[in-house]
Amino acid sequence: MLLGVIAFAVAIPATAANADPSPQDLQRQIDQSNIALEKIVENYNGITETLKSTQTQADDLAAKMAPLQSNLDTAYANVGQIAVRAYKGGGVSPMAVLLSEGSTQGLLDQLSSLNHIARAQQQDISNYARSKQEYDQQRKQLDDLLNKQRNDQKTLADQKSRIEGDIAKLSDMQRRANAARPRSNSTTTPTTKSGGGGSAPPPPAPNVGGGAGAAVRFAYSVLGKPYIYASAGPNGYDCSGLTQAAWRAGGKSLPHNAAMQWNQTAHISAGALAPGDLVFYYGLGHVALYIGNGQVIHSPHTGTVVQVASVNMAKPYGYGRVR
Repeated sequence: MLLGVIAFAVAIPATAANADPSPQDLQRQIDQSNIALEKIVENYNGITETLKSTQTQADDLAAKMAPLQSNLDTAYANVGQIAVRAYKGGGVSPMAVLLSEGSTQGLLDQLSSLNHIARAQQQDISNYARSKQEYDQQRKQLDDLLNKQRNDQKTLADQKSRIEGDIAKLSDMQRRANAARPRSNSTTTPTTKSGGGGSAPPPPAPNVGGGAGAAVRFAYSVLGKPYIYASAGPNGYDCSGLTQAAWRAGGKSLPHNAAMQWNQTAHISAGALAPGDLVFYYGLGHVALYIGNGQVIHSPHTGTVVQVASVNMAKPYGYGRVR
């Protein structure tokens, strides 16, 4: 999936080389680039989520090894003391025990006890050795996974920067094309959209209770805040960051990734949509919060703000209800 998104995004800027494209063609290319960019951002968010999970596993593994290391140190120390006492006459030599106990039975009992303790400590050492071997294997797997995920994250961040540069070039070409058009035919520069539909004035906030109501009210409260990639507020939001923050206000925890949010919700039909439900677009590359009356609140892409749009601004991929 990751490689497919990157390959798709790389192919887009080539269309910017067309000779004298019309403002409409440029707008279409900008919209396509923004859709590709949003998919990359969501993949970046997904990698970040899994990277956090992998790091937590690595930290937990290290924490579990700490007491084992302490037990090993104690076992080694005890075995060392036993060796000194048993074989170097450290106060419990066979003769000293025989004289103090007055019988050979005391000697046998003490030596048996020493051997028992030594065997127990050696067992601790053997258990640690096995645990350490398993730890080393798991740690290597986790370290390899961490390195791969960090490399994927960097690849996506680099790809995002390249597409943003392409969008800036396209936007500049669009401004120059509009400026060159005869005044009599000039129109307002098209507003950059995320797949069509545009924004609409916000309807009155629905009177909804519970967590869904809290999520919707939160989304209303951040209308006009800028799109910031990989951000879940408070200064700005990307698409899944907005729905994550909205449902955090509704008392539910969602991952910061559209595809992961899809996997965590109950899938419903369009006819069952209610305020607070999530609407997914572009093959799980974008997500919005349904607010009722056929409208959603979403954070489209770089250069836009949190806004209201038609639920059919693009063909929905599916609908999810937060459980």
